Amino acid sequence: MSAPDPAYRGRFAPSPTGLLHAGSLTTAVGSYLEARRRGGQWLLRMEDLDPPREMPGAAANILRTLEVFGFEWDGEVVYQSQRHQLYRAALDQLVAQGDAYGCGCTRKEISEHGLRGLDGMVYPGTCRHGLAPGRSPRAWRLQVPDEELGFDDRLQGYYAQQLQRDIGDFVLLRADGFWAYQLAVVVDDIAQGINDIVRGADLLVSTPRQLWLRQCLGGPAVSHCHLPLMVNAAGEKLSKQTLAPAISPTLAAQELRQALQRLGHAAPSAAGTVAELWQWAHSHWQLTQVPAGPVTIV
Repeated sequence: MSAPDPAYRGRFAPSPTGLLHAGSLTTAVGSYLEARRRGGQWLLRMEDLDPPREMPGAAANILRTLEVFGFEWDGEVVYQSQRHQLYRAALDQLVAQGDAYGCGCTRKEISEHGLRGLDGMVYPGTCRHGLAPGRSPRAWRLQVPDEELGFDDRLQGYYAQQLQRDIGDFVLLRADGFWAYQLAVVVDDIAQGINDIVRGADLLVSTPRQLWLRQCLGGPAVSHCHLPLMVNAAGEKLSKQTLAPAISPTLAAQELRQALQRLGHAAPSAAGTVAELWQWAHSHWQLTQVPAGPVTIV
């Protein structure tokens, strides 16, 4: 068992583009138990920065569902939609430092001249040294180094990318005027003092660029643990796009038991209620028992 660390600060940061499903519940359970096992804090942040994709009422539904499932977070819930000034200040800082620049390229132009990378098209750097005559910025991007950036993940092992080749200069402020996920998540993690990020393995590909952005903003070091990806029978990540069904608050004990099982922790039948399952989980949680994944849910 790890020694209690009151300085530990973890978080769960759902997006209200849909209701909680088995994958998001499993991530919440793992991050929550890791924080409590370490004797630290577990914060809750609502990543509601993409209104066109958000489901009306989803944010409130997520909070109610977490409460029914027995989660107890520390402090007030933070909503990204109320933190635009933080993201603007971060972008202004990056521009002043010469790390970020305006980009006038359209999506079509990027697809015509870029190469496919690990997470979509790699931006070819067209506007890195200035906009072409007659062009104005559509989006703002962060320059990435021509070098490998890696880190040790507590569950997935060492992971690295050559950022310029694999990802390219990435967007901070989108052409439609919305803040990019990559900027907002890093700014908020720094502002909230998050020092251990426990989340799903689908975000492993985003981590090197987020570490680079954190470095550019002068943020402190942070550790990571990417929990196993939950996939359906076809091997697709559970998500709204793959029609993952919402978890049922009326079956909270059953759903919580299944989430623990997917994380390598089979609770005894004697733990029948939500409270009993949490009591058992708090005393038995060991990250070494969690599979790297993926885990298939049928």
